Amino acid sequence: MNDYNNVREIIEKQNIKFVDFKIVDLIGRWRHVTIPASKFTPNLVEAGLGFDGSNYGYRTVQKSDLLFIPDITTAKVEQFSEDRSISMTGDIYEVGKEGEIKPFSQDPRGTAKRALEYLSKVEIADHCYLSPEFEFYIFDRSQFGYTYNKGFFEIESRESFWNSCEDENLGYKLMPKTSYHASRPGDKFAELRNEITFYLEEQGISVKYHHHEIGSAGESEIEVGFTKLVEAADNTLFIKYAVKNIAYQRGKSATFMPKPLYMQPGNGLHVHTFLTKGEENIFHGSRYGGLSKTALYYIGGLLKHGASLMAFTNPSTNSYKRLTPSYEAPVNFVFALANRSAAIRIPGYVREPSQKRIELRVVDATCNPYLAYSAMLMAGLDGIEKRIDPEREGFGPYEENIYELREEERARIKNAPRSLEEALIKLREDHDYLLKGDVFTEDQIDNWIKIKMGEVKEFYDKPHPYEYLLYYDI
Repeated sequence: MNDYNNVREIIEKQNIKFVDFKIVDLIGRWRHVTIPASKFTPNLVEAGLGFDGSNYGYRTVQKSDLLFIPDITTAKVEQFSEDRSISMTGDIYEVGKEGEIKPFSQDPRGTAKRALEYLSKVEIADHCYLSPEFEFYIFDRSQFGYTYNKGFFEIESRESFWNSCEDENLGYKLMPKTSYHASRPGDKFAELRNEITFYLEEQGISVKYHHHEIGSAGESEIEVGFTKLVEAADNTLFIKYAVKNIAYQRGKSATFMPKPLYMQPGNGLHVHTFLTKGEENIFHGSRYGGLSKTALYYIGGLLKHGASLMAFTNPSTNSYKRLTPSYEAPVNFVFALANRSAAIRIPGYVREPSQKRIELRVVDATCNPYLAYSAMLMAGLDGIEKRIDPEREGFGPYEENIYELREEERARIKNAPRSLEEALIKLREDHDYLLKGDVFTEDQIDNWIKIKMGEVKEFYDKPHPYEYLLYYDI
């Protein structure tokens, strides 16, 4: 959908009643504003729609007015209600004192665009391509709550060995650590993933494949094709939105929460990436793992800044419950060929030079993808600019299972932060690489730290149900 007339034609042909504008808030949730399709005019597309930025985490109440201007190229047809709508995201602007309209410095999508401008300015590459792997759980029932005198969650999954819904007595339960690529009838959600995949493909999002993941309670994965950075971030939010809504339509509950279940694997958002200059993939080369020196420097930057980077790629308190030494959790700041216990894996099965890439396995889907993907790019570019050699820095390559190394060997490996608070402290200490080219701004980073430290405080001052088991009778 390249221009207004194309969208208008679809509205008329498919008798679409509404246009739904998706606006991303600071932490990465989509909000939405809906207009009747009759009000979708060229003037509105140009002038935009005003909204209250204080409720999005961007501004204080006394200067809260912001402007949303839709990007028509992101338009997709929704089928999540009886009244079909066209959905599109866009950019956030502010109005200056003289009435001039200018990009809002804290707009996450604007940050991603500035990251690409910086990439072009330093002439290292023309484009950054990304391909995320979406991991999520599909539950039959999900209940949770927290009040002054009660805190609980309860999950039901008909496919899990530990839980059985009342109407499920046919067996075929999936046992611990046996569910990766599980087949029917144990895999209860293959048809639902088919439906999600068909819809995404119909909306122009290329899906490589989907399958059951390791978690034996409906954990699933959908991996999509490579797209450029801003489109990849747009699609990340749309895919999460589509998965949750299609599951909800079928009476299920889908979550991308990093660690929703005890003793089950967590949900990651592994991100494959490479850079191109002209028609050439500049990550392909003759060095370790079939990579170029440039790619290795990029790895060096990602791992050198890994702790502060995680304040954007893993920005929830729950993120760090996934990042414990189990279930292939990538808690070690090392790289290696085909090693899933490393923070950065070089996929060993990729032989085609144009597809040579690295995979950052730390990321999870609680991130704001515009900020996370931009921060990843800036860390990698810093590695290239400063020629940060990952081998000289002690980041590997480690081809052994890191969890099976001797204690003294493991002690030499730099580990990921163990909490969101630790990652935010690292971000405060190490963020100059993000400020290059004014991609991120100081006030943007300060605001992010303030908001996220607030989440840390909200979490830590509340009793946890498990603490009752540990301490109630002391």
